[in-house]
Amino acid sequence: MSQPLPKGFLWGNSTSSMQTEGGIHEGGKGQSVYDIRPATENSMDWSVTIDEYHRYEEDFDLMQQMGMNAYRFQISWSRVVPDGDGEFNQEGIEFYRKQIKALIARGITPMICLYHFDMPLALAQKYNGFMSRHVVDAFVRYSERMVDEFADLVPYWITFNEQNLYFGSGVFHIAGYDHGEKTLNDIYTINHHVMVAHARVANYIHANTEAKIGGMLAYEECYPATSNPRDVHYARQIDEFLNNNLLEVFMHGHYSQEVLTYAKNHDLDFGFTDDDQKIFDELKSDFFAFSYYRSHLIDSSKVPLTTAPNLYLDYGMVHNPYTQANEWDWNVDPLGFRDILDKVYSRYQVPMFPIENGIGIREVSDGSKMIQDDYRIDYHRVHIQAMKDAIFEDGVDVIGYLGWGLIDIPSSSGNMDKRYGMVYVNRTNTELRDLKRTPKKSFGWFKQVIASNGAQLD
Repeated sequence: MSQPLPKGFLWGNSTSSMQTEGGIHEGGKGQSVYDIRPATENSMDWSVTIDEYHRYEEDFDLMQQMGMNAYRFQISWSRVVPDGDGEFNQEGIEFYRKQIKALIARGITPMICLYHFDMPLALAQKYNGFMSRHVVDAFVRYSERMVDEFADLVPYWITFNEQNLYFGSGVFHIAGYDHGEKTLNDIYTINHHVMVAHARVANYIHANTEAKIGGMLAYEECYPATSNPRDVHYARQIDEFLNNNLLEVFMHGHYSQEVLTYAKNHDLDFGFTDDDQKIFDELKSDFFAFSYYRSHLIDSSKVPLTTAPNLYLDYGMVHNPYTQANEWDWNVDPLGFRDILDKVYSRYQVPMFPIENGIGIREVSDGSKMIQDDYRIDYHRVHIQAMKDAIFEDGVDVIGYLGWGLIDIPSSSGNMDKRYGMVYVNRTNTELRDLKRTPKKSFGWFKQVIASNGAQLD
């Protein structure tokens, strides 16, 4: 056995509401943009998913059996405010209160995420989602009420899942953007509105509670594909625009000067006001949360010359021949994980909190036998070891380690074939089946890891 992690280290699991709950017509819930998406050839609809709305007690029991002491989940905005900015739905609020108390009763620390891509449908259709300052105000109103309801029970909070995704080409899908030309200026505007919303909520939490809040990014290490200086330059720009730009606001209250200069030089007006800067001036982060799944290579020769740096990867991402990958070409790169922990902590000296890590694999079962998922064990083992190296060899302060999806859930695109869980859920994209939960081999392995506080990884 190797060295255990510090006492109080958090071991757990992360999920989103739309990928777990189902129950989209129950409990007074309003429609979200996800609820109306139909099933496709490679995805389910969102009406049931894994039926967490009815089965959360069963799944919390599994978390307790594994020994988890932390769970990050999401409150569905449209479940507690059906139209996004009207009356609050008390039945929805009580649903989450029951979950929080059920977690605490099992010795599991709750962590809340306030938004994970599922904009209330009414706000998307009427106001075009986070393109609108009205929607920023509505989000802050909803968030402040959730803080008032739960901050005495929930010590850790994040506002937006993977907030840097609001600065990429996928932003329109996740920001409730219902109509428009999808311009680069729109991307800058949404990115800024989301940051203003984060800052307002974080400032409210710090002014009114003892809870902790930090920003969260989808951090994907990006390497130059070759020693071509342009590849190296592009890799640096990607990190600056997609990661450091928001980190600078989370930690220091201002955007990257490089990003602001790019916007000025290209006549991008995203409505940054003096009042917004005053909100940023008050902002602080108690920790930095991030997801980490994979790394990238950037080949600058594939990127059109006029492309904005925050969109380079749309054109220039290439396969890395030095790392293994799953069938969706998401690779395994634990050194990238360690590097992120090292460089962000070295720069900002705030506690690090990786709250999503895992690998999606196609697995087929009738739900009655244990899946021998040694590949998943291997993935988590090398990443936990990389995290331990960052802690013990590099001096990084890490709060905990949360995997993505203890229990199989559909991917964010609705694909149940891409399974991340350590518990098999008996359903497919096309067949609901009985939703029976069956632990995989990795369940017992992770239980051993937690029991040893990270000392036993074999």
